[in-house]
Amino acid sequence: MIEVRSPAFSEGDTLPVEFTCDGDNVSPPLSWLGVPEGASELRISLRDPDAPRGTFTHWLVVGVDPASTDVGRGTVPASGTEEGNSFGDDAYGGPCPPRGDDPHRYVFTVEALDAAGNVLASGAVTTRYGR
Repeated sequence: MIEVRSPAFSEGDTLPVEFTCDGDNVSPPLSWLGVPEGASELRISLRDPDAPRGTFTHWLVVGVDPASTDVGRGTVPASGTEEGNSFGDDAYGGPCPPRGDDPHRYVFTVEALDAAGNVLASGAVTTRYGR
């Protein structure tokens, strides 16, 4: 299992506003440990499983160097490529739940993939945000 952390928040915390559509709308710093031998790349995502129309992808980065252990605030991880999110952008799109909804969960996930694209291990940290 991969252990995922952020110096900006802990598991179950409210996501700081700066990482949402109400703030700077930039990705938070993340770090991870426990990438297994044989991983050929990492995939990083941010998803909202509580979105009204089903799981909403806010950020998807593929091709991340499996030797990397972190990513800074507002940056893309080493050798990573941002792919389309549910907003239709190849970028980070901060949490922006409908006003009045109960706080949504936001799951930052790091997955280790083998050369065939199979998931070898994964880990996540979950935050909440409401408006």
